[in-house]
Amino acid sequence: MSSWKDRLSQGLSKSRERLGGQLNTLMGRVVEIDDDFYEQLEETLISADFGMEPTLEIVAKLREQIAARGVPDMEGVKALLIEIIAGEFETAGDPFQFSPVTVLMVGINGTGKTTSTGKLAKQAVDAGKSVILGSADTFRAAAAEQLDIWAERAGVDIVRRDRGTDPASVSYATVEAAEAMGADLCLIDTAGRLHTSPDLMRELEKVQRVTREKSQAPTFTVLVIDATTGQNGLVQAREFNALLSVDALILTKLDGTAKGGIAVAIARELKVPIVRIGVGESIDDLRPFDPTEFAEALIG
Repeated sequence: MSSWKDRLSQGLSKSRERLGGQLNTLMGRVVEIDDDFYEQLEETLISADFGMEPTLEIVAKLREQIAARGVPDMEGVKALLIEIIAGEFETAGDPFQFSPVTVLMVGINGTGKTTSTGKLAKQAVDAGKSVILGSADTFRAAAAEQLDIWAERAGVDIVRRDRGTDPASVSYATVEAAEAMGADLCLIDTAGRLHTSPDLMRELEKVQRVTREKSQAPTFTVLVIDATTGQNGLVQAREFNALLSVDALILTKLDGTAKGGIAVAIARELKVPIVRIGVGESIDDLRPFDPTEFAEALIG
């Protein structure tokens, strides 16, 4: 079986081919590190969805560090760039390190939220933890069925109710069941909400409030974002965070985008940690996020 580093590298190949390819071309023709080099580097990072503000700051730090350290060659520049990009990410605050803990999974439809919930449950069980799932997506029948399959695969209990039930009541019942059984991890999947629908977002706010009030364990809200949505993912993150004060991020489908820099843009915008990234369909393709590993796989 290939190592996670290999899978991460493979998963980020689209981004690396684009970003790394452009960087190699740029660095290969540079005679001296001058203003023109920095300008072209800015263009390269912006094209990979790093965003304007993060790009300007990254390049400013690079310029400063190259001058301070007297970096002799392009390999040194690349290593320094990896170090600076890795430093852009928050590293503290992974909800899944706590036990017991209640985690509310939120995001729009199609981000891989339910699949990520299932994978996290299976991984926690494999690590020897007791887990209970809550299906608070009472609108989409397929979501509950999908979570049922994961519950069966992980060998865990699931709390679900009839379609159309108030999702906050499902969340309440899940926390109640988790406390009764002494679960290490109470993981609640919510319905995909469009950040542009105020009514649905207010309902999600109610789910969060009820969950926090009921749970005696630390309670975290984790936003799942599909990396392929690029800058639109940043807009989603902004809206969800404004309403819910998101605690952590999961970034999925990084293998489907050539613009992996969006991870930097979103993490900086929300100032919360990316705790898991997904680079494929298998259960082993959702893993804890390591900023240095990510930056190395992104830059090459």
